[in-house]
Amino acid sequence: MATIVETVETPPRQTRRSLVLTALVVAMFLAAIEGTIVATAMPSIASRLGGFSLYSWVFSSYLLMQAVTTPIFGKLADLYGRKPVFVAGVSIFLLGATLCGFAASMGMLVAFRFVQGIGAGAVLPMSATLAGDLYSLRERGRIQGYLASVWGISSILGPLAGGIIVQHLHWHWIFWLNLPFGIASLALIGLFLHEKVEHRERSVDYVGAALLLAGLSAMMLALTQAESWGVSWALLLGAGGLVLLGLFYRQQRAAPDPMMHLELWANEIIRRGNLAILCAGIAMIGLITFLPTFVQGVLGRSALVAGFTLSGMSIGWPIASVVAGRTFVRLGVRTLARAGGVFVTVGAAIVAIFATRGPLEAGLGAFLMGMGFGLLNTTYIVAIQTSVPWAQRGVATATNMLMRNLGNAIGAAMLGGVLNVRLASYIEARGLASTISLDSVRDLIQHGEGTALSGVSEQALTVLRGGLSDSLVLVFWIVAAFAIAILLISARVPDLSPDQMNEDARAGP
Repeated sequence: MATIVETVETPPRQTRRSLVLTALVVAMFLAAIEGTIVATAMPSIASRLGGFSLYSWVFSSYLLMQAVTTPIFGKLADLYGRKPVFVAGVSIFLLGATLCGFAASMGMLVAFRFVQGIGAGAVLPMSATLAGDLYSLRERGRIQGYLASVWGISSILGPLAGGIIVQHLHWHWIFWLNLPFGIASLALIGLFLHEKVEHRERSVDYVGAALLLAGLSAMMLALTQAESWGVSWALLLGAGGLVLLGLFYRQQRAAPDPMMHLELWANEIIRRGNLAILCAGIAMIGLITFLPTFVQGVLGRSALVAGFTLSGMSIGWPIASVVAGRTFVRLGVRTLARAGGVFVTVGAAIVAIFATRGPLEAGLGAFLMGMGFGLLNTTYIVAIQTSVPWAQRGVATATNMLMRNLGNAIGAAMLGGVLNVRLASYIEARGLASTISLDSVRDLIQHGEGTALSGVSEQALTVLRGGLSDSLVLVFWIVAAFAIAILLISARVPDLSPDQMNEDARAGP
């Protein structure tokens, strides 16, 4: 049992919440924009560094480490306080960004992106957790809505900023521009965030942390690299990951102070919230990955039109996040979660049924799905944070974010596999398997309607476009099925108890 040694009291030093919130928004924006801004610059980076075989690993390495370290940092924050974990996370993120700018090969860039991803694994959950600590329930929803808006804004500004930097500066600045903003965030946190943390003997579950890290890494690799490494390797990694996670479960039941408190899953709000966010992660990645492909490859529109179509989600998400934050106390968890499920379901149905009519209909569906994602994410993160004490808020928040990351990985692997199998079957059924390869889809996406492809007849091109349409519509219906699952899960989520809803004091240790 832990023995309290000292309690630090700092009554004269008051936390400046507005300045701390500014630091959190800046840090979260840097971590959120990293994916879209690097994606825009990658063709230029790859042409300079070579190593095209490692192209996808520039993204996978970052997302992998971000996902697997998130729950570990959440637990460390509950043990040692949010401030040291946040400072460590931003520092590691900036170190990785600096090294990425100096990368002389694609292999070095991938290695340094691993470092940057470790930092992001602390920045994102700590930003959300600190916002939950510093603001009461009546304020918490509004603040979490603002933080959630960062994702929508970053997805719009990322491609624009990446294009400007690559065109007018050197690609190194894609990474180095993080430094001044990250340092400013660290300075604000260091000067104006004052935690009252109990200093005590702590029992850190190192075995649990190692098993969780290894198990999640194996599972994420199996999901994200199945196509590149082959089915056999993916199955082997997946089986190994399940074994390691099984050992992690046993360790958590035996450890005196476990890395992940399994009893949290007995809470109906936490259990349903995490399952809903897992399904939302699958639906979200399905929309982000395949809607632009549909607009370009099937509708024959430009990449710009595809980007505007998907931006409907980026616009709807922050709007709904703010609305959820401002109405959380008045409407409650159940009403907002149900509304989120309805928006996602209706939006997914519109995409599946009407996307073939044009980008406008697809964009409307994306907007409604974005509204649903905004309502769901803000509602569940506030409800989960309010359902647990300070000493479990870090791990509870991080677990919810982990569910979204796992949903993204599962969705990308599963939906990509469905697309490939369906398209290959469609082509083979029409006797064109020897004429058309799946690689032809990449060329099709880059060309407008009516443009001939080298080595592909007009008849084969028509078949390819029809097969791509048929396959993507199937993917959209699977996305709609997960949207219905979100609605069913959220339909029975309970509201917070009256005592929790009347929480007015600033939360803290």
